[in-house]
Amino acid sequence: MPPTPPPRPPTPPPEWPYPKLNLRIEDLAHPGAALFLDNVNPLAALRAAVLASFEWLYAKPELAPTNVQSILLVLRPMDGVAYTFGSHTEKEIHFSLDHIVNSTSRARDEILGVLVHEVVHCYQHNARGTAPGGLIEGIADFVRLHAKLGPPHWSRTPSPTDKWDAGYQTTAFFLAWIDARPHTKPGTVRALNAAMSDAEWEDALFVKLAGKPVKELWKEYKRELGVEDEEESKDKEDEGFTLVRSYNPVYI
Repeated sequence: MPPTPPPRPPTPPPEWPYPKLNLRIEDLAHPGAALFLDNVNPLAALRAAVLASFEWLYAKPELAPTNVQSILLVLRPMDGVAYTFGSHTEKEIHFSLDHIVNSTSRARDEILGVLVHEVVHCYQHNARGTAPGGLIEGIADFVRLHAKLGPPHWSRTPSPTDKWDAGYQTTAFFLAWIDARPHTKPGTVRALNAAMSDAEWEDALFVKLAGKPVKELWKEYKRELGVEDEEESKDKEDEGFTLVRSYNPVYI
């Protein structure tokens, strides 16, 4: 009787579709260039940003987009922080050397955090360009938040006048709250991103994915944080209510 053949080795898990990664520094004499190179390995930093984008928006390698063939990081003197643009297959991230200098005290974390935010823009869906800009920026900071690279000045608490799609950290913390709600399915932000892949934007997506209209979720979120919503306050005043703010007197 012939010997039993050895079992076939397991099929290796699929790998994340990393693009080609390139770097261009437009002024090597700029102090921001030295700060960048002293604090991060460019290839490792870009790969970590791509991986964070994949993990928080797609979860599995087979779900990750494969259209992005290359990402070029350009470090140059300019106003602002960073921006991303490009075609369906080729992306460019322009990152301010001046901002890196202004972040000297926490250069490494700021560099890594900004890279995560901008790389998300290379991979996220935007409902064919119809999604609220604040939502797009909020999702980018949502990934940065979960990569534990939020800067120390970020505040979870919005102002009474903030809207849900104010963008950046304001929307990021709101999305993180939705993702963690007991009555929300895990991975709601991933599902929201997926829903924007081939359809135009509609607020009703929040009802479908989180169970309530987004404005209702926003008011609930503010109440939980002890922030009075401006619209809710105005509604009460319109109905004839007088708002009385309590206080604890201090006797000397």
